[in-house]
This record gives sequence, structure tokens and C-alpha cells, in this order.
Amino acid sequence: MGYVDEIYELVVNKNPAEPEFHQAVKEVLDSLRLAVDANEAVYRREGLLERLTEPDRQFKFKVPWVDDSGKVNVNTGYRVQFNNAIGPYKGGLRLHPSVNLGIIKFLGFEQIFKNSLTGLPIGGSKGGADFDPKGKSDREILSFCTSFITELYNYIGADIDVPAGDIGVGAREIGYMFGQYKKLTHSYEGVLTGKGLSYGGSLARKEATGYGLMFLVEEMLKCAGEDIKGKVCTVSGSGNVATYAIEKAHQLGAKVVTCSDSNGWVYDPEGIDVAALKQIKEINRARLTEYAKYRPKSTYHEGRGVWSIKCDIALPCATQNEVFLDDAKTLVSNGCIVLAEGANMPTTLDAVDYLLENKVMFVPGKAANAGGVATSALEMTQNSQRLNWSFEEVESKLKQIMVNIFHNIDDAAKRYDCAGNYVVGANIAGFEKVADAMLAQGIY
Repeated sequence: MGYVDEIYELVVNKNPAEPEFHQAVKEVLDSLRLAVDANEAVYRREGLLERLTEPDRQFKFKVPWVDDSGKVNVNTGYRVQFNNAIGPYKGGLRLHPSVNLGIIKFLGFEQIFKNSLTGLPIGGSKGGADFDPKGKSDREILSFCTSFITELYNYIGADIDVPAGDIGVGAREIGYMFGQYKKLTHSYEGVLTGKGLSYGGSLARKEATGYGLMFLVEEMLKCAGEDIKGKVCTVSGSGNVATYAIEKAHQLGAKVVTCSDSNGWVYDPEGIDVAALKQIKEINRARLTEYAKYRPKSTYHEGRGVWSIKCDIALPCATQNEVFLDDAKTLVSNGCIVLAEGANMPTTLDAVDYLLENKVMFVPGKAANAGGVATSALEMTQNSQRLNWSFEEVESKLKQIMVNIFHNIDDAAKRYDCAGNYVVGANIAGFEKVADAMLAQGIY
């Protein structure tokens, strides 16, 4: 049994109830096999993969909060600080009923390589709680966020661990957490990113993940001799990533015809109306059943089905494991040439294999959706320098980062005779930088 297989078996045995974490580790280690085999003696001696797959530390804590009826509720909070070899821990906070330790570990592990790919000095971590913000009042959200950060603040800091938003955590939640952090520490520092513009936030942060996704897709198509103009795209999700991927895709000349939420999905053959989508989701906080009021020619469907629509480019931007093998087969049969992940690990491993076998240009989330964390790191830089950059400055830096990410993963894949396999390219490119730093810093 090779080193990679031994480590995967070790991870499964040590973490038996964490299938999402197993999936993330397997995907990464399988694609690192060539790089690991080439340096196996050194990596074995230094226990590199053992250290890489074991979090530096993980916190699990209770989060008591009071609802509007006066009842005390208790949720479970998590923070997994995975690896800080190249910089302070950096990763979002997710508030969703599905959150558990295994999901947070999978996200934190992925974050190591995503953050490395940005070229910026940030390590990997992730956190959150099994709290559902949907249907909660502002007062209830405040009660939860205050309680959550009252425990978490002990373990974070501008040069230690810098959380950001993720599913269920937007500007409102970040604001509440930042206010409580200040109160507890008597310190005004860039400890959270995704802040409001009036107190240290960065322009273009909300747009960053979706915009970055499209900048990478545009560059990839250009290098393949294709033009993004005129391409038909299908998008899942209707949060920040999906909304701003749709907006940037339209600006670049593509047409996006779908979006979705947890109840169903919309097909708009004329192209998704971004203004209507923002009104429904960002202002009204309503469901996509409202979309037809704005676009009578659109159709709403309950359940899943986004990937049944014929497209050139598929952009899963909702959540993990939403593109299955049958979906991949449908996409291939409908002539899809690109699938780029706007969400974290939305494509199952067998679906990824099928897409690669059928020469679909597939880009994993650790590369394709790195624009969000890249811009969070740019926010950290602005906070440290006590500066505010213009939207155009941030967007320009974001585009250059995403273009560089594509060329780095493309070059890494070619170096290991895997041209066009951007899963291998992304994992190796992200891993090499982290591995070099870990080896240089001794055993810790």
C-alpha cells in the first residue's frame, strides 16, 4: 500500500462518522499521488501527510441564545483551524442546520489549498453552527451572533485566525459579531472580513466569488481558443455567488438561463433578470416562486432540475454534492464544455471522473471559487494599511489573481503530464506551496 492510500485509510479510521471529510481528503490525495510519489521518502520521514490531514486544533462549543418569545435555545458552534503554514488561518463561518464537525473539517481542509492558490499569505480554517437563520428576526440573529462570538473570540485575531461569511452569514451577521468582538477585546482590528463599508469592509467583496468564477472561466476559454460571448450558462443557487456570477456572465456576453434555491429552480430562456433576483433574495428575502411576477415567460419548477437544461457552461453555486453522476451524463449529452464550481465540492467524485473522461473543462471549487477568500485577504490588507481601495482597484486585483490561478493550475497539470486535468493541477499547485512551508518550519 502506497503512502497516499495509507493516509486515506488512517483518516477514515480516525474520523469514521465524517463522510464529507473523507470525500475531500480522497479527492485531494488521489490527485496529489504523482507529486507525493516523487517525494515519498522525504514526506514519509517528515510525516507530512499525517500533519496535513489532521487539523492543528478544532473547537466545539455550545451557543445559547434567546428567541423573541423569551425561550432559551442551544446550538452547537465549531471552528477548525486546519493549517497556518503560509499565513494566519482564514475561512468562512457557515450557519445552516446541516453543519456538523465533518462538514466543517471538509471545508477547512479544502480551504488550505484554495487559500494557497490565491498566492496570498493565508492559511486554512472553517467554522459555523447548526443554527438556521431563515425565518429569524434581527433580534434573534443578534442574540445568536453575540453568543457565538463570545466563545469564539478567544481563538481568533487579525494575525491568528480571520473568519468571514459563508452560507447564512452575510453583512448583518458579520456586523453583529464584529461589534461583540470589539466590546470583548477593546480592540479595533481586521479580525473579520465581509464587514460593512463604513467600518473596514472592502468594495467588491460581495461580488468577489461570483465575479472571480467568471474571470477564471473567461481566461480558461480564451486559452482553449473559445470566446465566452454567446455561451449559454446554467447556474444553481441564488445567494451571493450565484447572483454575481450571473451578473458578471451577462457583462462578459454570456447568457445565464437558470438559478435555484432550496425549494426549486427557475428557467428563464431570455436570461435571468439580475435586478429581479436581487430584489427577491437580497431585499425581500423571499423564495424564487416570486420570480415569475417579474418575468412572466420564465417557468418555476419544484425540486432539482437545473442540470437538465442544455448549456455550454455549468456553474454549480449552491452547496456541496449537488451535481451527481446522472447530472454529469446529462450535461455531457447536452454538449456542455465547461463545469466550474462556484460552491465548495458541489460535484460528486464519480461525476467529476465522468466529466474529465468526456473532456469537459472541469475546475474544482478550490480554484474556481477562490475569488471570495482572495478579496477577503485584500480586505485584510486594506485594514492593516488603514486604506480603502476603489471598486475598480479591487476588481482589477481580483481579476489578476483569478487569471494567475488558472495559469498556475494549468502549468502544474502539464508538469505532471496531466494537461487539462485541473483537479490535479489545482491540488498540486496548492499543495506544493504549503508543503514547502511546512518542511521549512520544522515539526509543529
